[in-house]
Amino acid sequence: MLAEAVRRAADTRGGNTAISRGDSAVTWAEVHQASVQLASRLAARGVAPGDTVALCMHSTERWIVAATAANRLGATIAGVSPVVTATEREAMVSLVDPALVLADRDLLDGIPLRTNVVEFSEDGLQTEPGAPSGPPPEHRADPREDFAICFTSGTTGAPKAARFTVGAARAVQQMDAGGRALPPPGSPGPQIISSTQFAHVGFVLKLPGHALSGSTIHVMQRWNAAEAIELIEKHRVTTLGVVAPQLALILRAPALDTADVSCLRLVIAGGAPSPGGLITAARERLGVDYSIRWSSTESGGVGLAAMVDDETPEAIGTIGHPRPAVEARVAAEGPSGASELPPGEIGELQIRSAAMMAGYVGDPAATRDAFTDDGWLRTGDLAQVRSDGRFVLAGRRTDMFIRGGYNVHPAEVEEVLMTHPEVAEVAVVPRPDDVMGHIGVAVVVPREGAEPGLEELRAHAADRLSKHKLPEELELRGSLPATRAGKLDRAALARELVAGSEHPPEVS
Repeated sequence: MLAEAVRRAADTRGGNTAISRGDSAVTWAEVHQASVQLASRLAARGVAPGDTVALCMHSTERWIVAATAANRLGATIAGVSPVVTATEREAMVSLVDPALVLADRDLLDGIPLRTNVVEFSEDGLQTEPGAPSGPPPEHRADPREDFAICFTSGTTGAPKAARFTVGAARAVQQMDAGGRALPPPGSPGPQIISSTQFAHVGFVLKLPGHALSGSTIHVMQRWNAAEAIELIEKHRVTTLGVVAPQLALILRAPALDTADVSCLRLVIAGGAPSPGGLITAARERLGVDYSIRWSSTESGGVGLAAMVDDETPEAIGTIGHPRPAVEARVAAEGPSGASELPPGEIGELQIRSAAMMAGYVGDPAATRDAFTDDGWLRTGDLAQVRSDGRFVLAGRRTDMFIRGGYNVHPAEVEEVLMTHPEVAEVAVVPRPDDVMGHIGVAVVVPREGAEPGLEELRAHAADRLSKHKLPEELELRGSLPATRAGKLDRAALARELVAGSEHPPEVS
């Protein structure tokens, strides 16, 4: 369906810029032409319907060309984020066992040996010379066929590969369109600032819709608030999609004082909680309506939404209602299965829609655990329903916390930090942060006579953990709090850190 959407974009809005990166711009017609050429080369290498093609690539126009080419052949797209470490890349690629990996040169490290790899060249849109003559036919996919695989750390920190069908991607497209007609042929499309890596579920499943709308996707080499503000002003962006920490940085940026961002009408913030103070500041400073979004990788990047505007200030502090075509409930597990709880009671937030994942690749046990017997997705989030029907989050079933829109699992970080020779015990707990939502604090019991520093621990873990997982504060202690059973009392430790966070230690 992606190849079909790109072809239609080339036919009706081919002159529209598809991807803009600084001084570089590529149209939808050019994306289509390059993807057809690349599909010929991939077919010559044996890529066929039902195969998986992994993309270890940066978020550029070449990523979209590669994904479209794979989809044209009926292959499943598996994007591996360029920000993961070589160790994490190896685990992800091994998990999906791809027929072929397309990789940028600086992302080859970690790809398992004996994997079929093609290094994507740096000339923009081409790979190796000598493509076979004649483009391969565009595969007509069945809704039950796989469209994409999106990686998630699930509830353990180890990667899981969530599998999405063509039908799920179409459901996301229909939900986002909301019944609105496409722009007329030849007209400008929406201006979009990319806030995530292209491998993220929130981009992969929405990409066909972006193509059909003839959207222009503005990509920053590295996201920063000043450049985002410049893009808003220059391209008259009307809807800004961000994770909440990015918005906090925009509101703090000096560039906002002199920029004309009066074009903005709506901010859509997901991936991390939106504090009430942030929502109020955004509405007052930017003059926008504010849409709070809740979703997960497994949900297909769609779930619940709360619109905060002049008519609905009571939506602050909630995640609103299920989006159209999405069902949501708060449930408790009992002897006869999950049962829905009445308003006001706290239980697990569970959702159901056509956009949900079909399951985890190669992990039937985890797939069974992810769904209730009656087909609802277990989110792992605790919530309650208010009397007005809006849902309110009440924490996590697990110890995972979200830092800047990315999941961090303390056990995974602790396992790495424990290999440092000066660490005897360690616990990683979250501390609330105005920008990132939460940051990780490493509470360390050092070995006798040792005094490890924060930067020393971060450097020790940097080759095994993504940057967002590294601790940002360090506290040295003589012992860690324990429960009566002698286990680490994470809740008590987290409370202590929050209580002492009015004057946190200065960390470089």
